[in-house]
Amino acid sequence: MERDHNIKPSDKHYACFVDLLSRAGCLEEADALVKQIPIEPNTDVLEALLNGCRIHKNINMGIQIADRLISLDYLNTGIYVMLSNIYSEARKWESVNYIRGLMRIRGLKKTPAFSLIEVGNQVYTFFAGDDSHPGWVDIKQLLENLRLEVEASGYVANTSCVLRDVNESMKVQLLWGHSERLAIAFGLLTTPYGSLIQITKNLRVCVDCHTVTKYISKIVKREIIVRDANRFHHFVNGECSCNDYW
Repeated sequence: MERDHNIKPSDKHYACFVDLLSRAGCLEEADALVKQIPIEPNTDVLEALLNGCRIHKNINMGIQIADRLISLDYLNTGIYVMLSNIYSEARKWESVNYIRGLMRIRGLKKTPAFSLIEVGNQVYTFFAGDDSHPGWVDIKQLLENLRLEVEASGYVANTSCVLRDVNESMKVQLLWGHSERLAIAFGLLTTPYGSLIQITKNLRVCVDCHTVTKYISKIVKREIIVRDANRFHHFVNGECSCNDYW
């Protein structure tokens, strides 16, 4: 970049490179790159490395990176949540409770997940586990039908996405209450057959919901677009535009 194009790498460039290495599992190389950055790395760079630690379950490095992040931005709720998720996936529930207690002491709250869908010029909001919608009975029945169909197609629930200390059957139940699934089911019930379904979610789509939505798009023969906190996901016939990278 500097030699051939006279472009001095910015924080965003370093964050992208660290993200690529981290997602590929090259955590040591990513950490070495962070240490080579000529200026103090910003939170985007460190969060990219922390996310890689979460994906590849490197708890020790994740804790070290989280400590650095918290010292830089102790009011950033996302850092605490990601560290809590790392502990949860490792079944370290005492550590999870400690992090959540620390958030309470510091007056921080996790942003609740919700999804939006517009039908007939009206926007409908769904929260995870929300059964308050007037059409809840039909939504619940459709989700149950979809669950049976996707399981028959080979889907196996990724319960590591449920970051609570409950049994496996409850984890599966919680997954099927995620807000984007409720919004998709509502869209299937209230829009013309074959029409595009568009969902907006305030947080990142979890791995299991991403997999399920691919299956659903193929089963119901619908295009589904989900705009999450990171990017657009365009699901068509069992595939996503992100190629499972997000």
